[in-house]
Amino acid sequence: MNLTDRALLVQLNVSQWTARKYDKRASKEVTTAHGAASAAGRFNKSLLPMNDKLENIYRKTTLIRTKYYESTLPWGIDGTRMLPTANYLSFMTDFRKEKGEWEQLVQEFLDEYGQMKLDAQRTLGSLYDPDDYPTALELRYKFNMDMAVFPVPSADFRVAIGSEELKRIQQDVERRVKEAELAALKDVWNRLYERVKHIAEKLADPKAIFRDSMIETAKEICALLPRLNFADDPNLEAMRQQVEASLIKPPEALRNDPALRRDTAAEAKAIMDKMGTFMGAL
Repeated sequence: MNLTDRALLVQLNVSQWTARKYDKRASKEVTTAHGAASAAGRFNKSLLPMNDKLENIYRKTTLIRTKYYESTLPWGIDGTRMLPTANYLSFMTDFRKEKGEWEQLVQEFLDEYGQMKLDAQRTLGSLYDPDDYPTALELRYKFNMDMAVFPVPSADFRVAIGSEELKRIQQDVERRVKEAELAALKDVWNRLYERVKHIAEKLADPKAIFRDSMIETAKEICALLPRLNFADDPNLEAMRQQVEASLIKPPEALRNDPALRRDTAAEAKAIMDKMGTFMGAL
């Protein structure tokens, strides 16, 4: 399997204004009032307290980051993830939609920034300092979102370097790619395994309460796995199909039918045992 043909590397970069500021004067007043040393605490004030429009941006950013990690696999470099080519179109289509909505939220925030500063002046009282706030133009450049896409490294080098050193570099690249490939494959297996384990543990206890999301998340991972299975691992696909056929059942039926709940728990445990055998060989 040539990983360079089956995957890309992606990196999500997000910058956004935190609207928080360390207030040296307030910090000194608090520590002095309590007879504490100056290093005992820091007062960080919110420049736009209780601002829904800024919170909407933060929530959308969190959602985008969550989807980024769910749809990609570990690579070994902080912030960089592996995106199987089978999942590229679906992932990028969804990312562009979410990014567009994020940019709209940013624009709505910027449109009302002037009024927000006036509201903050009333809310913060003597803590308000106009110098804490960037201009509207400066603020615009504090918000940015980008998805960088790179090829998976190849050991095919054409550079003017000694043959022995070139061979060492090629071997090192090959080793690192193999290690990253194995880590990514283990990650795919673990995602399915953790869902099955959760179902097995919850259903095995007749008194345990579970939410509908337990089944929904298992259903979602089963739908996503064919696009993440970059190695076309037949064992992983077989386990995915078995989970889909044996464990994806209506939550209400599992709650109201003790026999169905017991049998499904047993099936989940059996699938766990099979998966454990395959995963141990990785």
